[in-house]
Amino acid sequence: MFRLKFPWLLLILITVGCGPNRDIVYFSNLDDDDINKAKIIENVVIPTIQPDDLLSITVNSLSAESNMLFNQGVLGSLGSSVSDANRSRQSTQAEGYLVDKNGNINFPVLGRIHLGGLTKEAATDTIQNILNREYVKDPTVNIRFLNFKITLIGEVKNPSTVTILTEQVNILEAISLAGDLTVIGKRENVLIIREKDGERKLIRVNLNDKELLTSPNYFLQQNDIVYVEPDSFKAAQANLRRANIQFVLSTTLSALSVLTVILALSTR
Repeated sequence: MFRLKFPWLLLILITVGCGPNRDIVYFSNLDDDDINKAKIIENVVIPTIQPDDLLSITVNSLSAESNMLFNQGVLGSLGSSVSDANRSRQSTQAEGYLVDKNGNINFPVLGRIHLGGLTKEAATDTIQNILNREYVKDPTVNIRFLNFKITLIGEVKNPSTVTILTEQVNILEAISLAGDLTVIGKRENVLIIREKDGERKLIRVNLNDKELLTSPNYFLQQNDIVYVEPDSFKAAQANLRRANIQFVLSTTLSALSVLTVILALSTR
């Protein structure tokens, strides 16, 4: 009669074979009526400036001296060349202006300016108004986020932190940057961890549901963390695999111990 010497192998086969069927199709509840139907995009979220943001701020005007002053913080010293000034300006732009915990930046000549909570457009207007009122006529101010980043972890193929150059990204674009979700990633229960205005918010989104396309959470914000958790079946598999490895190691070590004792007795 056939006897199963390793019943735990049967348990593994049963566990593997009885895994749940996952809905891996994004927006699987889309109807035919939803296709080719134009809709106005109303859920775009305009990013606002937050503490620890790194901003590139450049000022341009008809005055070359003013441009150097506000882009470098000091006028070019006597004997310095134009190329030296340009290199210094590029270095300042690359380093950027760090927004402190109170939402302020320290800008050349102007000193401390509060930009926290403002959009880029509002921050641009704020700096332009100060400059135009007291320092230089009709300046042009350009502001960019230097560290607009999104982190993707969990059941994605390439967990990573990515910098978004366009300063606007939706959750599908972010996931594609991480190589898409794995098959066993829970698309119906993706977690977004968001810190804004000194508060941490946890948001659940369902990638199987077409309603996400019109949700304000479809577009991510700077410093968002997207976590894709595995289903419980994978967790059970991992625990079982770990237990099997420990069993094999324990059995092997016990056999080696017995063999060592036998060899020691046989040499006497």
